[in-house]
Amino acid sequence: MASDSTPEPEEPVKPTISQDQRPSFSSLGLIQPLLEAVERLKYKTPTAIQAEALPRALEGRDIIGVASTGSGKTAAFALPILQKLWEEPKGLFACVLAPTRELAYQISQQFEALGSAMGVRCTVLVGGMDMVAQSIALAKKPHIVVATPGRLKDHLENTKGFSLRGLRFLVLDEADRLLDMDFGPDIDAILKAIPKERITYLFSATMTTKVAKLQRASLSNPVRVEVSTKYSTVSTLLQYYLFIPLSQKDVHLVYLANSLAQNSIIVFTRTVHDAQRYALQQFPLHGQLTQSQRLGSLSKFQSGSRKILVATDVASRGLDIPTVDIVINFDIPTHSKDYIHRVGRTARAGRAGKSITLVTQYDVELIQRIEAVIDKKMDLWPADKEEIALLRERADEAGRLAAAELREESRKKGHRKRRKNDGGDNDVRDRDDDIVQADAPAKRKKSKR
Repeated sequence: MASDSTPEPEEPVKPTISQDQRPSFSSLGLIQPLLEAVERLKYKTPTAIQAEALPRALEGRDIIGVASTGSGKTAAFALPILQKLWEEPKGLFACVLAPTRELAYQISQQFEALGSAMGVRCTVLVGGMDMVAQSIALAKKPHIVVATPGRLKDHLENTKGFSLRGLRFLVLDEADRLLDMDFGPDIDAILKAIPKERITYLFSATMTTKVAKLQRASLSNPVRVEVSTKYSTVSTLLQYYLFIPLSQKDVHLVYLANSLAQNSIIVFTRTVHDAQRYALQQFPLHGQLTQSQRLGSLSKFQSGSRKILVATDVASRGLDIPTVDIVINFDIPTHSKDYIHRVGRTARAGRAGKSITLVTQYDVELIQRIEAVIDKKMDLWPADKEEIALLRERADEAGRLAAAELREESRKKGHRKRRKNDGGDNDVRDRDDDIVQADAPAKRKKSKR
């Protein structure tokens, strides 16, 4: 190991303050413009991760933050950055890396809300959007850049006059996934293009302890703030399962959608194909949609004009949609931490929520593994067998029609692609999206030299 290798993080800082004893935002040392912003956003008292991380962040320490999803991680890193920006106003002050486009937009919105009294300016750099328009926005030197790694690397390499040599803060949100080897080349290129003398924050709901990956982010004397166990779900989440034959998954999904029709629901599927198939009458969200399609699906769901969002794991990380009542796992994720991120879309910020997981005869081992990791037994969801029997014929017919419609759509797309003859914008998706869903990382094709 080289002598200048990154120091190991300090022992994790466990929460020492109960909810009743939690300090106020003013006692943590926040400036008046930020105090006005948190009051306007109705943040009454700091969450556990905010109470533990803010004092150390305001001291100028590098932070590794681990907390349950929905616990206020974004404000925990946004507030100290905005406080420092107030003291030293300059463009291109901080950069936040996020694994998905939707999360990038959400982080930018939170920065703008918290920094509204300061006039903070943010730019989002993601794939699927016009690079020229993004280059024009960068030329205006926004204070905060929120980006997916692939698109930021493209701008660093190709946008004339754009540089992050004066960057003061780097944030890696959902750091466990960003530090995954799939994103390694892009992140390595970004790290070479920014100054070593900076403050770095890594935040996530789950954090693996692979020091080599943390060293790649060149942390300087980091403190680890941990306010949850390595893998956990919040206490306000009620978790259920339905044990069913594989052949009856479709009808049970229809039954749940009908019986819970008054609720706001996210249905998670393993593959893009299933997300598209079950979302024909609703709106899908997955990595093979263009950015405008994805934002359209998300905004319709957030506004309440659609009650059901059918999504792959591209929607499982970090998205804060306060009104989600129920998460349905149509397919069980292979990794327990992905289950935690999925069900974390509900029961956020102290609210109640429910998750229902469909378990077939082939999923028993997976569900037992998840229960062991979260240290919690799921309850059986009560189902009306007579109603399910009545729905079965209609559900089977709807499934056949949906499959036929998708085949026809696929045939038309193939015809259009042949006519395009490789023209047009190839950057309709981020390279760092879950194009192949489930948990198997997409393999990069080696370019021919």
